[in-house]
Amino acid sequence: MSMKPVLLLLLTLAPSLAYAADITGPAKVREADNVVIGTTRIRLGGIDAPSVDQLCLNPHGERWTCGIAARDELIKHADGKSWTCHPRAIDRRGRQVARCDVDGEDIQKWLVRNGWALAYRTVSRDYEADEAEARAAKAGMWQGAFIAPWDWRVRNKKTTILGATKPPESASAILLASASGPVAPSADCTIKGNVNGAGECIYHTPTSRWYAQIKMRIAKGTRWFCSVEEAEAAGCRETRR
Repeated sequence: MSMKPVLLLLLTLAPSLAYAADITGPAKVREADNVVIGTTRIRLGGIDAPSVDQLCLNPHGERWTCGIAARDELIKHADGKSWTCHPRAIDRRGRQVARCDVDGEDIQKWLVRNGWALAYRTVSRDYEADEAEARAAKAGMWQGAFIAPWDWRVRNKKTTILGATKPPESASAILLASASGPVAPSADCTIKGNVNGAGECIYHTPTSRWYAQIKMRIAKGTRWFCSVEEAEAAGCRETRR
């Protein structure tokens, strides 16, 4: 028997070999395109949203923590609703890449249409029309100026700036920076994370003994967290001192 019939037979007898089972239940939102259901980490497929330490500009050209805004808008929209995610792959960080419905609504479509994420064209073109609608309506990030999330992760001085407003001369300096710098991105994101000499990520709450001594410098690998759960999900442990 050739390999092709054997493969077809296996997929007929065990369809789970082709796709993992749906993941259902309430979700904890870590970022606008990253959630956790139970113990399963899920990356929302087909879109790319700003990380919580990405900065944008608002319509007045002022510094805006758009990554936190995107996360919080998803939390508000999905609060108390039922999630059903359909896994299609596993990414390099071990997360399930899935399309998710929230009370029957395509949540990726909602995020892109409301300007809290972009269509991730390198993997899917499904949400291009929704992105065009958000851009025309100046929704979410489109109301000001921002860098596409995939560009922001590898940003440099030549990175393209998107948005509805003409950025001021100081825009590049703000948009190329990170909320993981000296100032906490928001009042509820004050947990400090740093890397020790052994290469471990350690988090410090405001009541930790060495909290004030931790200097937040991007070049040193420091970053802010909004909760203990978020810090631990990033692979950090609490300081032992």
